[in-house]
Amino acid sequence: MASSLTCAGVVWAFLSFLCAAASCVGFFMPYWLLGSQLEKSVSFGTFRRCSYPVRDESRQMTVMVEQCGRYASFQAIPSAEWRICTVVTGLGCGLLLLVALTALMGCCVSELISRTVGRVAGGIQFLGGKCSCSEGMGM
Repeated sequence: MASSLTCAGVVWAFLSFLCAAASCVGFFMPYWLLGSQLEKSVSFGTFRRCSYPVRDESRQMTVMVEQCGRYASFQAIPSAEWRICTVVTGLGCGLLLLVALTALMGCCVSELISRTVGRVAGGIQFLGGKCSCSEGMGM
């Protein structure tokens, strides 16, 4: 297999892939915030939640649904900030994964990644990282 990457480029490609995979897994898991409500453990992320309260009209009380699930629609996400976070984090993860997979292909195909393409990919990766990390850091 011919490669268009240097040793540093190969290390960058594999680290990029690992970071992109970790970001995507973190995006899809509902464990961003953990706490308790009605004496039950609850957790939720940008578009998934576990153990959430619902109003039981037949018994006229609030009960906890002890299962994980996603919101029924984009508008069902509790606030505009969480909807923005979902979109921005999803775009960031997509950019990171695109660059990481391109870099991994560069390990196998010669002349796929030039110095200029590597710099542009690094810039896109930086932008994707800022997008997926900006909400978690309070920016």
